[in-house]
Amino acid sequence: MNEQRLSRVRRLMEEQGLEQIIVSATASVYYLTGLWVSPMERMLALYITQKDCVLYANELFGLEPQPGLELILHSDGDEPTAQLSRRLLPGKLGVDKFWPSKFLIALLEARGDLVPVQGSAPVDQARMYKDAQEIEAMRRASQVNDMVMEQVILALKEGAKEREIAALAEELYRQNGGDRGEGLIVSFGANCADPHHGPGDAVMAPGDSVVLDLFMPIGRYWCDMTRTVFFRQADEEQRRVYQAVLEANLAAEALLRPGVPLRQVDRAARQVIEEAGYGSYFTHRLGHGCGLECHEPPDNSAASQAVAQPGMVFSVEPGIYLPGRFGVRIEDLVLLTEDGCEVLNKLPKTLQIIE
Repeated sequence: MNEQRLSRVRRLMEEQGLEQIIVSATASVYYLTGLWVSPMERMLALYITQKDCVLYANELFGLEPQPGLELILHSDGDEPTAQLSRRLLPGKLGVDKFWPSKFLIALLEARGDLVPVQGSAPVDQARMYKDAQEIEAMRRASQVNDMVMEQVILALKEGAKEREIAALAEELYRQNGGDRGEGLIVSFGANCADPHHGPGDAVMAPGDSVVLDLFMPIGRYWCDMTRTVFFRQADEEQRRVYQAVLEANLAAEALLRPGVPLRQVDRAARQVIEEAGYGSYFTHRLGHGCGLECHEPPDNSAASQAVAQPGMVFSVEPGIYLPGRFGVRIEDLVLLTEDGCEVLNKLPKTLQIIE
């Protein structure tokens, strides 16, 4: 049990008027307990108050007790919420946004004195600020990502297929400690105009843009980076689009420092692309938090309420997508420091034409 992280969550609970919460997201349970459990359809519930920290879990998970954490097990033949129901205090109950409704409904049927409210914020907010151990894990993951990206770019040869390049990247990750695959984005030519294109059988052709959005958890913590290169040639508009995306990326990163609202960072990047004449083709937010999950708070967008603070890690990934033609995206992970930001990805971002 990570007592320092638990104390942080309890402090946030108190500030937000939450006497009790249920935490169920696999990453959040791991963050607090060091236990990684993918429960599938079974129940996993970490119950937290100012005094208690109790993990309700199926005996099939094979968990062992640990100091500071009470463990209460049930079997497949039990009603999974029964023991938890008897423990809960009446009144307001903070519930994890990812807890399946079947468990919540069963709980409310047994306990009509409960008032469920959104209860993810204390853990989500604690996880936004990476501690020293997490920062080192994310630096290591990004070092692996730099190496994988470099080798993947070197493998781009005539006749290459999107699916083959994605498979190569996944194998390189596995060789370097990758935990699992999540569907990498490898796009050639017109497919690059789809920001989340899944790799298929498209063959790289001269003049194609090539978008490589490579991400994988390394030791539980995610890396995430995008680079765009061109095969054999880049025409005038491709060069103009690439320069606009690069300048947007650099403008956002230059603005980052503690106290800056993230919506202003999104605006800075978006303004560069608008002034280049491609504003309507930047179709997504500037970025997302990254850590134990590839996408987690804080939101880095025009609608974000978050303010940059030391310890935050999130992506900066402007893009321009011209339907039926090509697309360009450049993405870094950045770590907020006391006086600015550290770009975790070190691979160059200058325009690259491969032969």
